[in-house]
Amino acid sequence: MNDTELISQILNGNMNAFTFLVNRYQKLVVYITGRLIQRQDELEDVCQEVFIKVYQNLGKYRNECKLSTWIATIAYNTGINYLRKFKKFDEVNPDDSVALRNLSDFGSKNYETADLHRYIRDQIELLPVHYRTVITLFHLQEFSYQEIEQITGMPEGTVKSYLFRAKALLKEKLKDIVDENSLKMVEEISNEK
Repeated sequence: MNDTELISQILNGNMNAFTFLVNRYQKLVVYITGRLIQRQDELEDVCQEVFIKVYQNLGKYRNECKLSTWIATIAYNTGINYLRKFKKFDEVNPDDSVALRNLSDFGSKNYETADLHRYIRDQIELLPVHYRTVITLFHLQEFSYQEIEQITGMPEGTVKSYLFRAKALLKEKLKDIVDENSLKMVEEISNEK
């Protein structure tokens, strides 16, 4: 069932169609809000709130963007609002060296036994919230710059700047544990987008 049919079914009162929509976009919502909210119990509450908002506002969806982008926007805004309301919302620190110093240590002697993918995910979690969000949306969810701008409300130039800084921080941290050829390969892959 395509998104248009799904929306029509939901608006006509078919709760099974809404359950289908939740199942289809649940991973996306968890992924986006999970980059903002670390505690599992809080994350579940925020994800539930996202789908309540999706249900309440589905009649306002006008096909101006993909449904996934619209839902991702709701997820991002709900997560940010939660942080502003219940937590201290950390603005991006303009001093990237502070963020770099906060990244956890990882000795090269541990490299052979470490799970590199896990390490990279852990390092992404330690980035400032805007860097973490942008890198997740662009590289892991594969949203375009324009879609990220729609989701976050950040100008495209800011999105590109945050993405560049986040990649630079990760590259700096990875250079200690990955050989130079592997690092170049990772950089080439991320530049192909």
